[in-house]
Amino acid sequence: MASSLGTMIEWYDFYLFGSLTFIIAPLFFGTAKPDESVLLWLAVYATGFLVRPFGALVFGRVGDIIGRKYTFLVTLTIMGISTAAIGLMPVLDQKSPLFFLPAVLLVGLRLLEGLALGGEYGGAATYIAEHAPAHRRGFYTSFIQITATAGLFISVIVVLLLRNSMSAENFANYGWRLAFLFSLVLVALSLYIRFSMRESPLFTRLKQSGKTSKNPLVESFGNPVNRRLVILALFGAVAGQGAVWYTAQFYSSTFMQGVMKVDFNTANGVVAVALLLGTPFFVVMGALSDRIGRKKIILAGCLIAAIGFFPIFATMYNAGPFLNPAVAKATDVATNPAYSPGLLVAMVFIMVIFVTMVYGPIAAFLVELFPTRIRYTSMSLPYHIGNGWFGGLIPVLATALVTATKVAYAGLIFPIGIALMTVVVGTLFVKDPTNVDLEADVAVGGSMSDTAGLQSPVKS
Repeated sequence: MASSLGTMIEWYDFYLFGSLTFIIAPLFFGTAKPDESVLLWLAVYATGFLVRPFGALVFGRVGDIIGRKYTFLVTLTIMGISTAAIGLMPVLDQKSPLFFLPAVLLVGLRLLEGLALGGEYGGAATYIAEHAPAHRRGFYTSFIQITATAGLFISVIVVLLLRNSMSAENFANYGWRLAFLFSLVLVALSLYIRFSMRESPLFTRLKQSGKTSKNPLVESFGNPVNRRLVILALFGAVAGQGAVWYTAQFYSSTFMQGVMKVDFNTANGVVAVALLLGTPFFVVMGALSDRIGRKKIILAGCLIAAIGFFPIFATMYNAGPFLNPAVAKATDVATNPAYSPGLLVAMVFIMVIFVTMVYGPIAAFLVELFPTRIRYTSMSLPYHIGNGWFGGLIPVLATALVTATKVAYAGLIFPIGIALMTVVVGTLFVKDPTNVDLEADVAVGGSMSDTAGLQSPVKS
């Protein structure tokens, strides 16, 4: 619970930026065309995703050498300070000679957030997995998977509460800042809890024996066996998982507000209700993966999502408030007699179920692929490339495609293609590592004693 709480707070900080897109983008990138300010804001938002793999390398190395607990105390602190600092930033003043400064500072703070998150997830997932019994590893690590959705959910709820507790003018002036500053309270609480945690028992035994890795980066990516595992984990599992996650839980909101012109409160309310209903299924899918295997559920989720995205988004579009969204504004009166927020909730909920299939088992899947001495580094890099680059860039790429082509569904091309690629690679080349013995490589010094993730055995 302590590990998951801290990770949830980091996700809250990270996704708060996206939850406020359509409210404060004009404050930092005021342009004559609203679409342009939104695209610029999403581009800055994307920088946090781009830098996540570098955070995985930096903090993964620290976690494999010094320890899991120490590392995610550091990442949590960096994330909290960076997020709170956004709440204190000046906004655009076009008359000032330093009018560009807010955008520059925003990018810098967003990069710090991405670095911190790149180090957090791998440590938290590894920490939990190294405490859990082998036959319940999917169940226990599924709680860390809930944290990303819970963080997004809390960010949406906080924004909605603040937005509806004051006038639109006050929210634009100072209300949005409170959501960022609230991060300090959450981080302080999490740090207090995390300081009482002990180091992972598997890592402790490895460290006591003097057999921790001296250079996790070289062992992770210089060893051809492990390097192949990293590549297969990325293209055969995590890339598709990231594409499904960000399409279902984040681009759905962008699509509703940007393409369908659903008003801010309704769009965020739809996502919040769907997330609340769908969140328990992360644990269901994690526990199910203990019984039937991680790979089957992850690849099935990618395939179903690839098939289902187009009809689901088409249904959403037809259930939107306007007969002609291209000329509508979110403040207009609904003109579509078939407008149904309830149907929008149902569609997003179905996509959240896809997310639980691909995301619920992924932490256990990655942990079981790699040996203890380099686990933090090895699992963090493919996870954050898959989620940060393949998944996190979807909102800005999809929005840019829709803006350029004027085709409502053009943004779905990228996530559907990535999900199908993962199904093919995962089916042909990745072996399911479910319930592999994590104690075995500690007993022999944490070396590459097995190639559990490869379809054909390869001697190291």
